[in-house]
Amino acid sequence: MANNNRLGKGLGAIFGDDVSNILEEIQQGNREDLGHKTQLPINDVRPNPYQPRRYFDEVKLGELAESIRQHGLFTPVLVREAKSGYELVAGERRLRASKIAGLEFIEAIVVEFNDEQMMEIAIIENIQREDLNVLEEAQGYQLLIDNLHLTQEDVAQRVNKSRSHVANLLRLLRLPTSVQKMVQEGKLTMGHVRPLITLENPKEIERYAKEIYAKKLSVRDAERLINQIDNEDKPKIRIKRKDYEYAETLFEKKLQTRILIENKKINISFEDDEDLNRILDVLGLIE
Repeated sequence: MANNNRLGKGLGAIFGDDVSNILEEIQQGNREDLGHKTQLPINDVRPNPYQPRRYFDEVKLGELAESIRQHGLFTPVLVREAKSGYELVAGERRLRASKIAGLEFIEAIVVEFNDEQMMEIAIIENIQREDLNVLEEAQGYQLLIDNLHLTQEDVAQRVNKSRSHVANLLRLLRLPTSVQKMVQEGKLTMGHVRPLITLENPKEIERYAKEIYAKKLSVRDAERLINQIDNEDKPKIRIKRKDYEYAETLFEKKLQTRILIENKKINISFEDDEDLNRILDVLGLIE
């Protein structure tokens, strides 16, 4: 059983900076000081109330369920005791797939975490594993701010991101619900909606979001479109097909910024030093 003197401490005091690896060690049974292994009736395990993920790929869940039917569940889920039954700490995909596979019992490791630690684990583990889309990540940051009374700087330190990264994602939550849904569904990227956040009228934001998606505009063309709004005589934007347009689109989707390929050169735009560090991190260049 986990030691009671750990309760009430932040995750840094327990895990240090690498939450995902420590959770993996617990689930592999290598940290008996933090939990004990058991089998639980699967219907006694409820989802983590602080889980930031809202979208689960049904096809991949089905594939995982089939693997569990054939080979069993290799990695136990992580749970804590609740007033009635148990609450999931980590492993929601495994829990969902196990239910699809028809399991009546599930391997679990019971740990003792308080609400604050539950929330941090749910958000930080998903972010470290890159399981969240940008909107879910933003909602997770807002959850930490609202429930743990953290500043944006505090959140940035907890999740090992830059403050500008946290601030930029939180701005997504100002968008109309319909536009947020387009981001969540992958119809628009962070780069596409960044200029939309500068607009005040929600109806206008929705209209331009639909136009950007309908015309399949690149990030750069979306920025041009929004920058032309104040010009009453603005000409309708024309999309010129270029030899490198597809390559630019791939770069923009990956780096979430403007890309220009011309004269056998790739130009990458960034806002400030923190944004540059973000891009270097995405490219795997920061050790």
